[in-house]
Amino acid sequence: MRFSETPLPGVWLILPEPTHDERGSFSRTFCEREFAEHGLVTRFAQHSVSRSVRQGTLRGLHFQRPPHAETKVVGCARGAIWDVAVDLRSHSPTFCRWQAFELTEENRHRLYIPEGCAHGFQTLTDDAEVTYLISTFYAPEAAAGVRFDDPTFGIAWPLQPIAISERDRGWPDFVRAAAGT
Repeated sequence: MRFSETPLPGVWLILPEPTHDERGSFSRTFCEREFAEHGLVTRFAQHSVSRSVRQGTLRGLHFQRPPHAETKVVGCARGAIWDVAVDLRSHSPTFCRWQAFELTEENRHRLYIPEGCAHGFQTLTDDAEVTYLISTFYAPEAAAGVRFDDPTFGIAWPLQPIAISERDRGWPDFVRAAAGT
């Protein structure tokens, strides 16, 4: 695996280094030693999968509040997604900035998203399947989010969203969310 720093501190793009032979290919998606060498979380309490049936489906922007804040490693096992991390860490030099990466079945890239960042994605293909390593157990009382179209961030989604949950449509704008109201 190669670890590529992104413009958002603590957010890493992880690129596989597959070996190929007549059978196909093989590559690692996680190595505790290599993650630790980069100062990354190495313990994951959950591994989850989501499937979106239609291109243009938008999920997010999600995070968990402390003390249940979570680190995620996100990959695309089928299809393609446009994956977004938003820096919500008030002490960060990139506070309120976002970065997006195309994760596909073909490129097998994974995105490491640390605590304090919101995460969301939009499907670029029908029948997209997304995998997640998550550092903490899901705590419904800590689940939070910000709107995908919040002007504070100005995320330029690649497609008009055609499917989005009512919950994700209803997240407060960031200013109100940050104030705790």
